[in-house]
Amino acid sequence: MTNTPLPFLPFTKPTIDEETIAAVGEVLRSGWITTGPQCAALEKTLSNYFGGRPVRCFANGTATMEIALRIAGIGPGDEVITTPISWVSTSNVILTVGAKPVFVDVDPHTRNINLQLIEQAITPATKAIMPVYLAGLPVDLDALYAIADKHQLRVIEDAAQALGSSWQGNLIGTNQNTRSDLVSFSFQANKNITSIEGGCLVMNTEEEAILASKYRLQGVTRTGLDGMEVDVLGGKHNLTDVNAVIGLHQFAKLDDFTAQRKVLAQHYFDCFAKTSLATMGLQLPIADFTNSNWHMFQVVLPIEALEARQSHRADIMQKMKDQQIGCGLHYPIITQFALYRELGYDPQATPQAVRVGKSIVTLPLFAQMTHADVERVVTSLENAMRSALGHA
Repeated sequence: MTNTPLPFLPFTKPTIDEETIAAVGEVLRSGWITTGPQCAALEKTLSNYFGGRPVRCFANGTATMEIALRIAGIGPGDEVITTPISWVSTSNVILTVGAKPVFVDVDPHTRNINLQLIEQAITPATKAIMPVYLAGLPVDLDALYAIADKHQLRVIEDAAQALGSSWQGNLIGTNQNTRSDLVSFSFQANKNITSIEGGCLVMNTEEEAILASKYRLQGVTRTGLDGMEVDVLGGKHNLTDVNAVIGLHQFAKLDDFTAQRKVLAQHYFDCFAKTSLATMGLQLPIADFTNSNWHMFQVVLPIEALEARQSHRADIMQKMKDQQIGCGLHYPIITQFALYRELGYDPQATPQAVRVGKSIVTLPLFAQMTHADVERVVTSLENAMRSALGHA
């Protein structure tokens, strides 16, 4: 008798319903498919969500960060403090505006930038701090902004993964009871809600929002039927109405998606507690069910023990793939990339990030998953680890 193979379980998968698909069809039939009323509606919805703060939507969450830097007046000769554990776009945009990324090591438990190390990295050229909320877990915002205020620095929050996350009961992106400057979110396909590609920037003033609109589309300001002026150098970063209507329908389900992710994350912890993985040296994420939106569930492998047996992270990932389970890698340390080594960066300057970068693994977590899926992942990881470490 042949066993039926289990379906492949990816590390993430968006939930797109028929209502959303139908809404895309309506936009296509409307004839207005680039930036228009749907984008404006999404911006208004997001502004309401963020407590009335100005919001502009963009083609992706990389443009949002670049434009945030430009709004903050950051350019050649300036330094921006950030983390080496992130998608490389975080530091690439700093280079794009002509500034210099300054990498501060990560906290080994949160895997976010270590706030206690920031002040020693500040120089007269430092103009901003760009923290990243890895897997949706924010840094201590009170401590972050205390540093920024003390040294008169701008803060550009790379909250690409943190839509729906909170700090001290306040949503990331709001400024009620918690200081907030420029906050960037992504709606890319693997995020908690998606517009396929897209993102938004939350700002402080209408003046900043007007400038963001200029940077979004070639620096153009329109007046009346035929008035047009260009007074800044902009790019082409506008979000289409096709993407925006998907974002609107996804946003309506954000709370449900977040709640389901938390349920699944808790089940991961419950399942891991029944295994011997902790004794093998596996490090779980911080069990934060107050602030995190659980964008990802990440573990850190006992890389030294694996390497002692001539095994590596890729071997664990391959063993799980052989069992029809997909894993992700978020992220390699940025300073290990050739571009950054050629710029003179030394990965060993941030040793905690080196370890995290070569040992972190993202396990499947998305709203459509079931408890049985979680159990399957944990069992697969335990089997892979036992095999790699030679445990009976």
